Amino acid sequence: MKTKFYFIALLAIFTFVSCDKEESDTTKPVIVLHEPEEGQALKIGGENGVHFEMDLSDDVMLKSYKIDIHNNFDGHSHGGTRADGGEEVAFSFSRSYDLSGLKNAHVHHHDIVIPANAKPGAYHLMVYCTDAAGNESHIARNIVLSTTAEEGHDE
Repeated sequence: MKTKFYFIALLAIFTFVSCDKEESDTTKPVIVLHEPEEGQALKIGGENGVHFEMDLSDDVMLKSYKIDIHNNFDGHSHGGTRADGGEEVAFSFSRSYDLSGLKNAHVHHHDIVIPANAKPGAYHLMVYCTDAAGNESHIARNIVLSTTAEEGHDE
């Protein structure tokens, strides 16, 4: 009799745990990056920050997003360089933003400022978005930093 009771109890626990796993959030958030566009040239030393715009969504709840910009000079070895006395330096940007409590978010800002001593050339812009369950999506863009690019616009 005890064996039958333990079997039923284990079966009930297994069923409960299995249902929890099936109902957990496994869907990654969606990123729609409007600007900067693929291949876009961004102004070095511009007066305004880069026009950054995107839409984020999740089926349950968003948590955060991160923007990462790094050079693509050496095929991603990502060696660090520093300026001594005004030399050009490889530009990098990394910042995270909180989206807790939101299911959808329209993001529009000018937080990315490219200093006048940034080294021109090819860069990667990466956006990562994480939902409340820890699922992560990312999108990558090839961009170019240039002293002759037009200043970003604000819509």
